[in-house]
Formats: sequence, C-alpha cells, structure tokens
Amino acid sequence: MHDPVPRLPSLLEAVLSVGTDLELRATLQHIVDAAAELTEARYAALDMTDPGRDGLTGIRTAERPEPPEPPEPPESTESPKPPELPELPELVVPIHVDDEVFGDLRLAGKREGPFTDEDEQLVRVLATQAGIAIGNARLYETARQRERWIEGAAAVTTALLSGESAADALMTVAERARRLAEASAGVILQPTEDGGMEIVTASTLDDPGDIVGVVIEPGSPVLEQLLGGEPVFIDDTATDPRMTTRVRHRFGPSMMLPLQAGGRLLGTLALPRRRGGRPYTAVERLLATQFASQAALALVHAEAQHSRERLAVYEDRDRIARDLHDLVVQRLFATGMMLESTQRRSAGTGDTDKDVHAMLGHAVDELQSTVQEVRTAIFALQQPPADAPTTFRGKVLREAAGAGAVLGFQPSTRFIGAVENRLAEPVAGRLLTALRRALTAASRRAGASRVEITVDVTAPLPDGRPGVRLTVFDDGGAGNGHTEGGGAEGGAGTTVTWQSPL
Repeated sequence: MHDPVPRLPSLLEAVLSVGTDLELRATLQHIVDAAAELTEARYAALDMTDPGRDGLTGIRTAERPEPPEPPEPPESTESPKPPELPELPELVVPIHVDDEVFGDLRLAGKREGPFTDEDEQLVRVLATQAGIAIGNARLYETARQRERWIEGAAAVTTALLSGESAADALMTVAERARRLAEASAGVILQPTEDGGMEIVTASTLDDPGDIVGVVIEPGSPVLEQLLGGEPVFIDDTATDPRMTTRVRHRFGPSMMLPLQAGGRLLGTLALPRRRGGRPYTAVERLLATQFASQAALALVHAEAQHSRERLAVYEDRDRIARDLHDLVVQRLFATGMMLESTQRRSAGTGDTDKDVHAMLGHAVDELQSTVQEVRTAIFALQQPPADAPTTFRGKVLREAAGAGAVLGFQPSTRFIGAVENRLAEPVAGRLLTALRRALTAASRRAGASRVEITVDVTAPLPDGRPGVRLTVFDDGGAGNGHTEGGGAEGGAGTTVTWQSPL
C-alpha cells in the first residue's frame, strides 16, 4: 500500500470542491467529478437509493468503458466454448446523509491498474464530506423552494384582491401554480350538478381548448376523494386506473389538491406533468398543498370583496334613485304645474302672447335642465363606486359628491359639449382645482340649499378663441358674483365663473 500523504493535497482539493455549490444537482456532479479525478477513474457514477425524493436521476461523468476483448482461443478440433468476458473492476463506496444511505458512488476503469486500498480510503473520506455537502444542499434547496412557493402565494393573494373577475381569479391560481410546480398544465375543476367534476380553467404551454370542459363522471374512483377535499397524488396519470378522462394519456405524475377554506370546497387544483416527467418530491407535494390552501382562502376573500362592492353599487343606486325622485321628479311636477298655470292664465286673463311665450320658454329651459340631470344620474350609475374615476366627467362628479357630504345635499351637475374629447390636461387639472375652491367657498356660505355646476366647452372666450367655462352657482347669501379667469354673472346668490382656452 502506498503512502497517502503525497495525494493529500488532491484529497483536500476534492473535499473543498464538493461544497462549493449549494444547488443539489451541481453538488452531486462535483462529488462524482472529484471522485473520478482523485482515483484516475474513467467512469464514475452516483446511484441514488431514492431518486424520487429529490427529483433527480443518477449522476455520471462519462460512458462506462468497455472491458478489454479476450484473446482469441487456440485452434482446436473440439467445439469452441463462448468466451467469458472479464468483469470491469469497480470501487463502490456508500454515501450516508443523516444516518441514511443516500446512494452508492461507483468508480470503474482506472487508467493504471486496479483500485487500491489507498483509493478506497481516499474515496471514503470524500464520501463523508459529500454526505455533509448533500445535506446542506438539501436544506438550501428546500428553503429556496419554500421561498418560491410563499412568494407565489403572496402574488396570487395580491392579484385576487385587486378586483379580478371570478374567471380571471381562477386562471391566476392555475397559471401561477403551473409555473411553480414546473407542471405541464395547471387545471381547476369544480363540482357539477350531477355529482361529477368539470375542468373550468386550464393553463397550459399549448392550446388548452380541448381540456376545458372535460368532466370526471360520477362514479370515478378518484371522485370520492376529490369531493371529500382530500389531496390525491398520482405517479402516472396515463396508467392509473382511477383516472378516466379522455386527456389522461397525455400526462404522467400529477397532484390533485383541494381548494378548500372554512369547510367549503371551491374546487380542485390539478398539476399534471408530461408523461415520463420526474415525479413530485415530498417537499413539492407539501408546498403545493399549502399553496392550494392559501389560494382557496384568497379566493374566498376576493369573493367577499366583490360582494361588498356589489352591495356598495346597489346602495349607491338606491341613493341616486332617491336623488332622482327628490330632484328630477319634483322638478318635472313643478314644470307641469307651471304649464297648466300658464294655460289657465292665457285662457282666463288675456295675457299677451309675449308673456305666454316667455313663460313657456322658461318651462322649456327647466325641462332641458331636468334632462341634463337625468343624464348625469345615468352616468353616475355607470361609475364603479369602488374605483377611482378615470374620466373627466367622473372626476367632476367625485368632487361634487365630496362637496355634497359637507353641504348636506347633492350639487346639480351639467356638462355641455364633448368634454371628454375637447378637454385635455393641463386645462382639466386647473378646472378641477377651481371647482374644488368654488365648492369649498359655497359650503361656507350660510343658507345655501342649491348648488349648480356647469362645465361648458362650447362657450368661446371674449377674444373669440375656443374655450371652456366652469360656472358654480349657489343660493347662499346674496351677492353679485365674482369671476376667476374672466367673466361674471350677477343675481341672487353667488356665481363663480372660471374659463380658459382649450
């Protein structure tokens, strides 16, 4: 036996090399390469006892060398016997990780002679260090996977609570889970009325059109577990007798995880891999199950949020209906009474045609104002109450609604002309600032019971240029009005006028 001291530097270098990478596959490759270099073997392999645990297969350096050809037998009159091929000498050393055999390190084809006891001692020292490096790599891999799945669950929760529709929410869950699991498809099934389960959403690398709508019929062996909210893990979907769908032949390993929260089963999240794909590890199964539970909880919260938003819409529509009744209907009633009075006066007192014409003109103006109020109310119905308005009309209505909370009544709002098309920034921003100031001033005046807001983009400026005019009238106090940006109107109450070129 040779003195191992001359080879000690090589051993130290090999021991250090196996711990240079925290990724498990790279660590295993370092172990195999270091063992081959340390023993001058042309072939090295690491055969794992349980490759499914880490989702890996055997690690090798190169193809196994062929054994030397035996010499030709001497000529003889007897029937020749088939030659016996010599076996290639191997050195096999087990690798232990936490008191369990991780696998066998196999070396063969040493370049100069057979393996020696010295070779075995060096490889055993390397195997001891390799066990420590593999344990560390496993911990790192598990931590990294857990971090990925936690980030994925957080992203799904954020997306679901941002106001997505029910269909988009399910697709978000399926898509994110498919990527995290490195699956061929992310599929969501929901119970059917006849007791089966149907694929309602599918995220695949290819066209999922022929997958959506596939049904697991009642009586399927796997259905009882799914409807009971139990996870189902399948080694090969194509050959598992519990699977009966027409698309099962496409897939291999699969996980079917319940989307369940608060005792309520929302559906099942299925994550199948392609046929021949690597099986899911125990860590992946655990993390995917936790992801499904978190996603189900987010779906329930998103559904509750949508219900609250719908309730807010209904409440807002009730308020608008009351406003229409209190303002528009009463104005229509008053206009009708005015016209009837005009008719009686014209017939009974002999008022001139000029007086009748003036009164009828005033009635027509009131009707036009009423029509504008109805249009404004209809536009308010179309605004989602939970969302910030993005149109100029919506922003004006928001300012009016805010002032209404202080005034105790809702200001009247009119738009004249194509305000959305003709009014752009920064003019719109300055108009909203002026509106905010005028409404604040109106709310401070005593006795105000009516506020009228008018935005007119058809009114030209005094110099003839196209312009926009904002008029805010309130009946609080008595004044001649004042102007911001030019122009003024007088009369009872206070009128604020702001105008600007378009």
